[in-house]
Amino acid sequence: MTDDATRRRDNLDVIRRAFTGIGNADADEMLANYTDDLVLELPFGTPPFVLEGRETIRAYLKGAFAALKFRLEITEVHECTDPDKLILEYVSQGRVESSGKEYANRYISVYWFRDGAICKVREFYDALISSQVMAEH
Repeated sequence: MTDDATRRRDNLDVIRRAFTGIGNADADEMLANYTDDLVLELPFGTPPFVLEGRETIRAYLKGAFAALKFRLEITEVHECTDPDKLILEYVSQGRVESSGKEYANRYISVYWFRDGAICKVREFYDALISSQVMAEH
């Protein structure tokens, strides 16, 4: 296996560990796989927004995880020329805690890595689905 192939495999393993933290609704477990200066871009959020820094993102996730429990499943991995960049397609399956309403969405995200950790994520998802589910929260 080449060095680039090894880095891509290792980076994908980091994402899988982060997704396990999401499935456990554990911000600390998830963020253990990210750099301190992480940037999270949600251009399809309502409204679109960018969060910077692990602690800012931790606060955001704790609120999100209190309202919504879900797991993510990777459906496609698209390797990039840069071994420290991956594009993923994945789906979510879960529920809103207060209403029990099911939550299912599709995502495409770009992940950037530095020193074996995720340093930036740009996540695209169907904001209409999220808005409708959370409106009933």
